[in-house]
Amino acid sequence: MRHIIFGGDGFVGRHLAPKLAAEGEEVLVADIVKSSLPHYGDVQFVQCDVTDTSAIANVGIKADDMVYNLSAKMLSPLQVRAKRHDFFFPVNYYGTENIIKALDKAGANKLVHYTTDMIYGHTYVWPQTEEHPAAPLGEYGLSKWKTEELATEWRKRGMNISLFRPRLIIGPGRLGILEKLFKLVDYNLPIPMIGSGKNPYQFISVFDCADAAYAGWKAGVPNEAYNLGSLNPPPVRKLLGDLVRFADSKSLLVPTPAWAVKRTLDFFDMINMPIMDPEQYLIADEMCVLDVSKAERQLGWIPKHRDEDMLIAAYKEYRLVKEGKAPMAAH
Repeated sequence: MRHIIFGGDGFVGRHLAPKLAAEGEEVLVADIVKSSLPHYGDVQFVQCDVTDTSAIANVGIKADDMVYNLSAKMLSPLQVRAKRHDFFFPVNYYGTENIIKALDKAGANKLVHYTTDMIYGHTYVWPQTEEHPAAPLGEYGLSKWKTEELATEWRKRGMNISLFRPRLIIGPGRLGILEKLFKLVDYNLPIPMIGSGKNPYQFISVFDCADAAYAGWKAGVPNEAYNLGSLNPPPVRKLLGDLVRFADSKSLLVPTPAWAVKRTLDFFDMINMPIMDPEQYLIADEMCVLDVSKAERQLGWIPKHRDEDMLIAAYKEYRLVKEGKAPMAAH
């Protein structure tokens, strides 16, 4: 079987592609750019922009191909409100639609597609199962939720589409918003928390995400949605406290009134000077913890990495990059 990974040179794809190749599978990565990663000795590459239907046609999807869609525009870099729809939807929604239509034209019917936990919006039930109401708080989450609605329609036409909803993915080569945190730690500056810091914060490792995509294929691509997150996430205060102690920093954790911080961030967003994306800060003090037991029951997938270890590993990489001892692995 051939495995086609759209967006496969990105964060999750660069771990999924070599994992499949190591199993003796034929792998083709379709992405806008090709990095210098060593697994391209065993993996094919085709340049492809998912917003271009002719580029997708050039990939040459066949009826028995297994397809993964990992292409996406993320919350970083920050966008002003007026530009968010046009930033997220061309790739996240229309790109997904283009891929699904190309599968249909080729007679292929197996797709693993990554969305996000941000389709849920505010927490109404804790922990959040896959049946939690979907009410995205911004264009990123909305663009991903619309692809899930698209998947529902194509499943009725005989398509098998497994959906994965990860929490914040971290791992080698991706810092994102964490870089701001690490700078505060490095300079011994106070670290403000939105709220008391008593609520947990949940990551998901990029390695666990690659394992989940692999498990979805092995399980026959069920027509289901699956949450992806760590097990037993610690409170924000403990997570950050462990980091400060590891870094031997003098930074202090500063609890803040969440409502006041959110309204302040709303103001900066309104005047087109965003500090954080609303989809991040509006839920920062909520019990946003995903129940991942469905993926264990149906796919045999269990996350292996702890939040504390992931955050410290990311900080170690940040320090190595800052000292010029290690290149960032992701573009």
